[in-house]
Amino acid sequence: MAPLLRLENVTKRFGGLVAVDRVSLEIDPGEFIGIVGPNGSGKTTLFNVINGVYFPEEGTIVFDGRDITRLQPYKRAPLGIGRTFQIPRPFASATVRENIAVGAMFGTLSGRVGVDESLEIADQTIERVGLQEHKDKAAGSLTPVEKKLMEIARALAMKPKLLLMDEAMAGMHPNDIDQMVAFIKEIAQEEKIAVVSMVEHIMRAVVGMAERVIVLHQGAKIVDAPTKEALENPKVVEIYLGHPPEGQGC
Repeated sequence: MAPLLRLENVTKRFGGLVAVDRVSLEIDPGEFIGIVGPNGSGKTTLFNVINGVYFPEEGTIVFDGRDITRLQPYKRAPLGIGRTFQIPRPFASATVRENIAVGAMFGTLSGRVGVDESLEIADQTIERVGLQEHKDKAAGSLTPVEKKLMEIARALAMKPKLLLMDEAMAGMHPNDIDQMVAFIKEIAQEEKIAVVSMVEHIMRAVVGMAERVIVLHQGAKIVDAPTKEALENPKVVEIYLGHPPEGQGC
């Protein structure tokens, strides 16, 4: 089976700063991946390169068999790349329902659904994420957690093949995180969505959802392994604790 997403030696620089350093990785259809690393490790830049906000200076990005290295973001979304942001970006004056309908109109069904069909998809997605009582509210009036839920719903309404989740569960209560992880796993398995979740400190979400973890440090990929093995790796422990793990010496 060919990978859904393949990066080969992808590098992104900002002046003299190498934000993503020759990163290669593969993600299969329906796979759950956690991207972890401390602040400044290159996680957000990597996401931005995958969804087209930035073009890499070096390397190749292939999605679903197509080279998208130089493809604009608005052309990647209809191919099946969905994205949430750490800080939600709603159309504040539009309703929750209208915000989510935008995802349906510009996702993989782009050009094939009109306003009415998009609103129907929004209603179905709203019910799945539990935002029924808020659907007619202005998106700008929601709480931060409700905005995150709406952003996830908007991405899911795109009917993506790949969903990039940027700190989507930051700020949530642990019980809400557990429920969200269960929900994302359920819908992703039903619709065969590959999920890549970026996490800084919420290991609860990584352990609960990810089958595999990719660890970035100073822009480079240092670990790519099954979740338990990755999180117990001495390199990973040292990066997060700031010192070698016990028994490893100085």
